[in-house]
Amino acid sequence: MNHATFASRVLAWYEHSGRKTLPWQQEKTPYRVWISEIMLQQTQVATVIPYYERFMARFPDVVALADAPVDEVLHHWTGLGYYARARNLHKAAQQIRDRHDGLFPERIEEVTELPGIGRSTAGAILSFSLGQPHAILDGNVKRVLTRWLALPGWPGQKGVENQLWELAIRLTPRQGVQQYNQAMMDIGATVCTRSKPRCELCPLQADCQGRLEGNPTRYPEGKPKKSTPVRTGLFLMLKQKGSVLLERRPPQGIWGGLYCFPQFDNEAQLNARVRELDLDPAGLQELGGFRHTFSHFHLDIRPFLLEVETLPSPRLMEGDTTLWYNLRQPEEVGLAAATRRLLAYPELAS
Repeated sequence: MNHATFASRVLAWYEHSGRKTLPWQQEKTPYRVWISEIMLQQTQVATVIPYYERFMARFPDVVALADAPVDEVLHHWTGLGYYARARNLHKAAQQIRDRHDGLFPERIEEVTELPGIGRSTAGAILSFSLGQPHAILDGNVKRVLTRWLALPGWPGQKGVENQLWELAIRLTPRQGVQQYNQAMMDIGATVCTRSKPRCELCPLQADCQGRLEGNPTRYPEGKPKKSTPVRTGLFLMLKQKGSVLLERRPPQGIWGGLYCFPQFDNEAQLNARVRELDLDPAGLQELGGFRHTFSHFHLDIRPFLLEVETLPSPRLMEGDTTLWYNLRQPEEVGLAAATRRLLAYPELAS
């Protein structure tokens, strides 16, 4: 394994094959790169591009993002998933506004103190925007390095991750770090892919231990599997005069801060809520359900439609967590993916 030529091979590959025209690669600033890096976590480039462009048009700088209502931020994030990323963006923007005079910090220690920014993301932001010589270790880079080393173990294990960080730091050049880090991400995303690596196109093929063993997809080893639990959620779709009732979820937990249909664990809870509103549970109509999968469990969704002309109970709208969502003129609020799917049911359009 030739450590001495590793970076030069990666940089040469970048010159002819690296991505150079992505929106966040133009007019680079720490803020622009930061937004792209957060969006690209768990999400593919092609999906991110239109979201990024809309987001930057509405929130062109840190202060614009910090001053915006969190509902509007979540609205512009709707469809990207992993909504804690958007909430952390908003919190971090407010910290930058309040503690750093609205200027994105340029010291990696200060960047990692911001909500939602870890060591690798901080390194990516500062290396891409300012050319600072920081190593990165996102999922793509981990895959390239574990295959090149034929490193056993799941990269999520602390010991394995520490080995990868040591190697990443040793290999990252001080000159050309922007191009090198981008190339490592690109090689992982387009060449050293998860299931069908194109080793013949890789600049590291000559001494890649995974390829030389004849089975590069053996690396990185997966997380030890556990059975995925299944839960059931009953959703009340209360419709009145072209609007439906949505509730804002608590800030923490699944769909934190987003608007969703009221959710219940069982029919007894659902019926009790309907009776609290002085309505008759006999009017509930169960619609076709579906399964929504999270990272750690499946949620089987059972929607129940209840159409009413008027609401006899005034208790429904107490507090500021409920919203009558106009189906014809929708409010710009953050919606969970499952909520968007339910809102598209034809029974609500009639």
